[in-house]
Amino acid sequence: MINPIGSDTLLPLFVYDVDEHHALTKEAESLPSVIITSPAAGNAVMLGGGYFTPLKGFMNVADAMGAAEKMTLTDGSFFPVPVMNLVDDDAIAAIGDAKRIALRDPNVEGNPVLAVMDIENIEKVGEDQMAVMRDKVYRTDDPEHPGVAAFMGQGRNAISGPIKVLNFSYFQTDFPDTFRTAVEIRNEIKEHGWNTVVAFQTRNPMHRAHEELCHMAMKDVNADGVVIHMLLGKLKPGDIPAPVRDAAIRKMAELYFPPNTVMITGYGFDMLYA
Repeated sequence: MINPIGSDTLLPLFVYDVDEHHALTKEAESLPSVIITSPAAGNAVMLGGGYFTPLKGFMNVADAMGAAEKMTLTDGSFFPVPVMNLVDDDAIAAIGDAKRIALRDPNVEGNPVLAVMDIENIEKVGEDQMAVMRDKVYRTDDPEHPGVAAFMGQGRNAISGPIKVLNFSYFQTDFPDTFRTAVEIRNEIKEHGWNTVVAFQTRNPMHRAHEELCHMAMKDVNADGVVIHMLLGKLKPGDIPAPVRDAAIRKMAELYFPPNTVMITGYGFDMLYA
């Protein structure tokens, strides 16, 4: 199997050790906390699942600008989009001079702790910097564009530093049969005994052309199977809800693919529309 970019193995930031998880959960209750934005919560879930290997946490402004402008971080490593924790001035006031904080989930009732973060830097992000990232990532400045609206609607303070993730938000509970970490997907591919795999990412139910594309790709590379990987987070108004999409894709796989040739998985992230 091809190695992840920048590492020999995936580097999930979820705390799997039971004792450490318990200790961090207890510690988090006494730490200054911030209810982060939904895009930042999605970033935390992706970091926790190993999808954003080799990142160890949220980017500082220099790395975020590098990702947007050149798809490289300041150390020269590849990353295609900024992964930031942008908060407003009230959040910064609540943090004070703390160097370790709890990040709370905006998408779950009661705002449980999603992760513990060590603060390396807090930086003001200028409007010109926000504009560069917006234009490079979304290729538009239209305020009605869903990705632009979500990005520009965040605060202008970037909190950077490593995180330790304590849960996967609502994705694991709402989509127990579909949500998978990157580590779990790789493990399942090995369990299937697949050597060559086609992957298809989607935020929509698959129509006939999508199905045919997967069949063609599998045939062209003599693949053992296909991973259909769907986004499970927030979408723009009018897009098909995740439960409907999940059911539609499962029925398609049942009807139009041979048994044991399809893995249906999903990831916890808000759609970028980038």
